[in-house]
Amino acid sequence: MVAGVVDAATASRIRDWESGHARPQGLRWPIWIALVFGALLLGAGVFLFVSAHWDDLSPGQRMTLVLVMVGAFHIGGASAAGRFEWLSVALHSIGTLALGAGIALAGQIFNLAEHWPAAVLLWAAGAVLAWALLGHWTQAAFTAILVPYWLSAEWWVRMHDSGADYMVPIAAGICALSFTYLSARRAPGDDALRQALGWLGGIALLPAAFATAMMTWHRTPAWRAQWIAWAVAILLPLAIAVLLRGLGAWWNAGAIAWTLLLVAANGGHGDRVLVYLWCAVGAVGLAAWGIHEARPARINLGIAGFAITVLSFYFSNVMDQLSRSGSLMALGILFLGGGCLLERTRRRLIAQIRPEAS
Repeated sequence: MVAGVVDAATASRIRDWESGHARPQGLRWPIWIALVFGALLLGAGVFLFVSAHWDDLSPGQRMTLVLVMVGAFHIGGASAAGRFEWLSVALHSIGTLALGAGIALAGQIFNLAEHWPAAVLLWAAGAVLAWALLGHWTQAAFTAILVPYWLSAEWWVRMHDSGADYMVPIAAGICALSFTYLSARRAPGDDALRQALGWLGGIALLPAAFATAMMTWHRTPAWRAQWIAWAVAILLPLAIAVLLRGLGAWWNAGAIAWTLLLVAANGGHGDRVLVYLWCAVGAVGLAAWGIHEARPARINLGIAGFAITVLSFYFSNVMDQLSRSGSLMALGILFLGGGCLLERTRRRLIAQIRPEAS
C-alpha cells in the first residue's frame, strides 16, 4: 500500500500515466530574455562590423560578405532546428533582418536605380517566403510589418514625384490596420502570432490615430490613384480582420468607419473641436470593445487615448486663454484630478471583465 490509500500496482500505473501525459514545459523568462537580447546584440554586432570595414573591401568582397551575412544565420537556424527550436527561430529571424541590410548593400555595390520601395518589396518577399517555408511566427510578424511598409512607400514615392504630397491614405490605412492587428487577440491562450500582432497593433494605434487626426483631406490631381490608395487602405485591413476574426470583423468595420470619419472631421475648415470630440468618442468605443471581448489592453488604450485627447485639447484651445500662473494651476489640477478619475474608471471597467481585478 502507498500511504494506506492505493496498492503498489495501482500507484505504479498512475505514475506511468502521469509520465506519459506530462505537459511540456515552456521556456522560462530568463531564457526568453537571453534569446531576445542575444539575437539583437548578435545582429547589431554583425552590422557594426560590416559598416566598420565596408570602405576597405572590394566590390567582390562586399558581395561575398553580404551573401555570407544573410546565409550564415539561416544555416545556423537550420542546424539548431532539431536541438533547440527557439534558438532556431531566433537565428532565422536575424537572417530575415540581415536580408534587408543585404538588399540595401547590394544596391549600393551595383549602383542600382534609386527606387527604394522595390528594395522593401524584395525584403517583404523574403519574409513571406521564409514564413511559407518555416512557419515561424517571427517571419509572419516581419510580413505584417513589411508588406504595409512597402505599400506606404510606393504611395509616398508616387506622391513625392508628382508634387502632391498627399499622405492621408497612409496614415488612415495604418490606423485601420492597427485596429485589425490589435483585435487579433481573442483569448489568453492565443498562439504566438496573434500575440505578436496584438503587440504591433497596440504600439502603432495611438501614433497612427494622432497622425490621422493631424492630416487634412483634400483632392489631388491624381484622383484615380487616390481612390486606389483609399481602397487599399480600407479593404486590406478589413480582409485581414475577416481572416483573423470571421464574423467578429464587424467591430473592425466600425473601427475603419471611425477612422474615415476622423479624416472627414479634419476637412481643412480650421475648427478642430470636432476632431477632439471624435477622438474622445473613439477612445470610449475602444474601451467598450475591450469590455465586450474581455480584453484589458483595449480598455487601457482607450483610457490612454482619452487622456491624450483631453491634454491635446487643453494645450491647443484652453491654455492660451489663461494667464501663465492660471494655466499651470489648471494643468496641475487636470493631471491630479483627471489622472485619479481615469485610473478609477479604468479599474472599474477592468473589474467588469475580471471580478478579481482591483
